[in-house]
Amino acid sequence: MIPTMPASPSPSVPRLAVVDIARGVAIIAMMAYHLCWDLSYFRFIAPDVGRDPVWVVIARSILFAFMALVGVGLVLGHGRGVRWARFWRRWLFVLAGALAITLVTWFAFPESYVYFGVLHAIAMTSLLALPFVRTALWLPIVVAPLVILLPLVFSDPFYNERAWSWIGFWQVPPPANDLVPVFPWLGVVLLGIVAARLVLASPLVARLAAIQPRTRLPRLLAWLGRWSLLVYLLHQPILFGLTAAVAGLLQPGLAMRDTDFLRSCQVSCEAGGTTPGLCVTYCQCGLEGVKRNDLWSAMTTGMVTAAEQALLDAQNRQCSVLIYPELDRGEADDAAL
Repeated sequence: MIPTMPASPSPSVPRLAVVDIARGVAIIAMMAYHLCWDLSYFRFIAPDVGRDPVWVVIARSILFAFMALVGVGLVLGHGRGVRWARFWRRWLFVLAGALAITLVTWFAFPESYVYFGVLHAIAMTSLLALPFVRTALWLPIVVAPLVILLPLVFSDPFYNERAWSWIGFWQVPPPANDLVPVFPWLGVVLLGIVAARLVLASPLVARLAAIQPRTRLPRLLAWLGRWSLLVYLLHQPILFGLTAAVAGLLQPGLAMRDTDFLRSCQVSCEAGGTTPGLCVTYCQCGLEGVKRNDLWSAMTTGMVTAAEQALLDAQNRQCSVLIYPELDRGEADDAAL
């Protein structure tokens, strides 16, 4: 996930440092998420950060904050009139960052490169949402929930293709390390526009404008918020590179392979109808056999010699009898996974 660039307020709108601070908090959350993603990718930690349901919720929450702040920035920057030169300068900068990310991930992850990530979405939704900073307020209030809810009630296999998936109505999305479609995220940008317009039209704006970062931490957060795009473009290559270097030295995948084996075995065992408790016993037996007979290469590559297959068959029988003692050795093969 990638933050947006901050928008400088137009002359008649007070500078809201609290918005910069909010961006700073969001970008720290994003950096922490990316660090955990890197640790997961190199197998320092067990959860699959890109797919684990809890981590998906965390990622979507951070993304929600950033996309809402896009709408807030549009209002602060152009709510009293669009400053086209500033808008296009910032838009081209965001677009250049998006294209750079696509190019880098194309080489690093050719099967799941980022073809429409957060920066791409920010560039597109900024164009689509800009008119709503000056329309009647009721219009974004009505359109925002429609945009958010429409993908929940409409989808079509046509949008499964990469060329059209960025719109957001897919049933099965193409593989991508980051995919942020226009629907529903344009709706979140519109929510940010609504919130900012309501605040600017209320007495609350004066109280928010009075909030200034006077101590070290708020100042740091405000600085990060003002330079969020630059921080993003620099931090992830650095984090990824450092994590890759440490992984090359420590080889965390070797340490995690026991956990991976047990998890995969448990899932397969329970899917075959065996109770979880018996599956734990069976899989632990299998792990001990793999270690004892040095069968890791056969397990991970699928290239099994005749001798290794004989060891695996014998191990399978032994572990099956361990959880089904009423079976003899011949019948155990049928009960084993």
